[in-house]
Amino acid sequence: MNIIKKFAETRYVRSAIEDKADLSAFKKKPSVRVVIGISAIAFSYIIGWPAVAALGMLSIYLDKPLIVAIGGPLTYGLSHLVFLLGMYLAGADYTRIFLRWAARVTVEKLTSSDLVE
Repeated sequence: MNIIKKFAETRYVRSAIEDKADLSAFKKKPSVRVVIGISAIAFSYIIGWPAVAALGMLSIYLDKPLIVAIGGPLTYGLSHLVFLLGMYLAGADYTRIFLRWAARVTVEKLTSSDLVE
């Protein structure tokens, strides 16, 4: 299990272990910007495939294939833009916190098991 040892020796993981990275930041009340960002991300999922499927059903019902041929990619593209806006507004702080915690927990569990011998 050299891969686990090499991963555990990286500066990122060592720092997460030394700092005892945890999820306490998630207990704080998020800012309005973060709430708007997460809402935009959730909305992007609604206007993604469900909207494309609705356009597909509408195009079948009206016998107008151009509705889904043109509207589908446009709607799906819009959902990506809304998702990116949400990610920008929500920021990467929570992602960094979660990934540091996950790296610490994963390495601690794997190195304490019999896998790393």
